[in-house]
Amino acid sequence: MSHTTPRVVHGAGNLRRTYSGMRSTLIRLSATLAIVIAQPTLAQTVLPTWSEQIAIREGWLVKRHQMLLPMMRKHGLDMWIIVNEEFHDDPLTQLIAPPRPYTGNRDVFVFVDAGSRLRAVALTGYAEENLKRFFETSNEPRPAAQALAALYQEHKPAKIGLSIGGSRGVQRSLTKASYDFLVTAMGAEAESRFVSAADLIEEYVDTRIPEELPYYTKLVALTDEITRKAFSNDVITPGKTTVGDLRRYFYDAMWKAGVRTWFQPDLRVQRQAAPNDSSRGFLGVAAESTVVRPGDVLHVDVGITAMGFDTDWQKMAYVLRPGERDVPNGLKVALKNTNALQESLMKRHSRPGRTSAEVYDATMAEMKERGIDARIYSHPIGNHGHGLGAAIDFRSAQRNAAALAKTLRAGSYISIELSTSTAVPEWGGQKVTVMAEDDAHLTDNGWVFFRPHQEAWYLIRPR
Repeated sequence: MSHTTPRVVHGAGNLRRTYSGMRSTLIRLSATLAIVIAQPTLAQTVLPTWSEQIAIREGWLVKRHQMLLPMMRKHGLDMWIIVNEEFHDDPLTQLIAPPRPYTGNRDVFVFVDAGSRLRAVALTGYAEENLKRFFETSNEPRPAAQALAALYQEHKPAKIGLSIGGSRGVQRSLTKASYDFLVTAMGAEAESRFVSAADLIEEYVDTRIPEELPYYTKLVALTDEITRKAFSNDVITPGKTTVGDLRRYFYDAMWKAGVRTWFQPDLRVQRQAAPNDSSRGFLGVAAESTVVRPGDVLHVDVGITAMGFDTDWQKMAYVLRPGERDVPNGLKVALKNTNALQESLMKRHSRPGRTSAEVYDATMAEMKERGIDARIYSHPIGNHGHGLGAAIDFRSAQRNAAALAKTLRAGSYISIELSTSTAVPEWGGQKVTVMAEDDAHLTDNGWVFFRPHQEAWYLIRPR
């Protein structure tokens, strides 16, 4: 504790001036405090070490293999074959086998309905100790072509599912060379029994188990923390920081957190009296040379990859102008409109068993009645950023009736991706688009966010 001599102020004029100075200081402190409070609280989620992650995922694999036989029978498959090629990994390999590198020239994983049980056979170019916990395999593997021929002759499966003929990459990932290899190894009769495993793959990939949820929750929390830090004065200096600087921050923050990303972080900037570029019907991504300025509305689309999962995340920030202590009221209304769209989609209209079309149509009808200019483009998420399953998406109608008829599956994960556009009086009636994306899981009462969604603008102070 320090001691100072009190300053004696003489006269009423001096008292008024002192009071006025104190009042001005308090106002400035209050404004600063309001801005600080508006800044997000930054925590630090720590993920398990890599070896711990492998052990955790192998624990999940035990339960996931137990799901396979009923799923194969549901989809009429007697055998399911996944082929992994060196330096051209099949996207299913890490989901059906221990999550380790596979660098054999061609590794083959076979699941067979053996009547009373599921046979899981790994045909690899080398022995791998951990495979023995999940597959029949040998310390001295015989050539895969011979082993495949023997399996076919032993079981004579009526339908052999392959990653062919699906509408998504993970469902049609078998290469032409590997297809030819299977035909040569198993024969023409077996080839006549090859069918698409697309429906089995979709159900397997879209089915979550309870043990995964706490770890996916951690990944979403980490995505949130990285984003909140980016949209703060810790990273952004208005008038100096560029969009490229922000993108590089995201890359470096992921590196420090021990995760990677499945797509390039994208940033968008909306400005008063400035036209918005567009790309495929959406707001265009800002050039990396764009300098962040006071009055800007910022948006980021970012996701991380770890533990066999992807996240997807979009958030909005406002750069305060000098003298501003909060966002203009029109921007608050714009964000509330997006929150209303989220509430409608997630809680009032989404339920397990309802079709994508039913949920989409009911939500958009409500928005029309409320006079909200809305757009919905939500997609499944989990093992892949653009996952398999029922999508609630305006583009589904442009694809086919089957996409619209898909039903929501209890426990599935989804990226609630959508936006509203609202005329902002403070911007002369110019429309501002508030885009949101939050990961959620489906319960009997609708979708539940893994992390609370954004209900207030992230604020960045002028310098």
